[in-house]
Amino acid sequence: MPETNELTETVARLAAAAEALQAAAERLQGQHEEIAARLDRIVAMADESDAAARRELETRVAQLERENSDLKANAARGQRKTLSPMATALLSKNGLEGQAAIDTAALDKALATLSVDQRIAVKAEMARAGIID
Repeated sequence: MPETNELTETVARLAAAAEALQAAAERLQGQHEEIAARLDRIVAMADESDAAARRELETRVAQLERENSDLKANAARGQRKTLSPMATALLSKNGLEGQAAIDTAALDKALATLSVDQRIAVKAEMARAGIID
């Protein structure tokens, strides 16, 4: 019977060891699930952060594009709108000074005393200034 007692004790120890292994496995499973949940939250935060940074960058790019187009428009408007002293004097001698729109026939009459090259230069200057089309 000593063998039976020994066998019973061994079986009891094996049962206790199996229970301990089962408890350890359950603890490991719980820790695994907790770590997986944390990892999912970290990934979600990183995705949200990336999306927010992307939205911020897209907003900044749109703002810079608007500023660029505004600057280009201002630069186009900022071109010279006045005439040279020679052209102003020539127009004022013929009574065309200060008119918003100049009649083509009156302009040709005023420029008749100039050479062809000078007429072209004065008309080009007036076109740049927006006085004629």
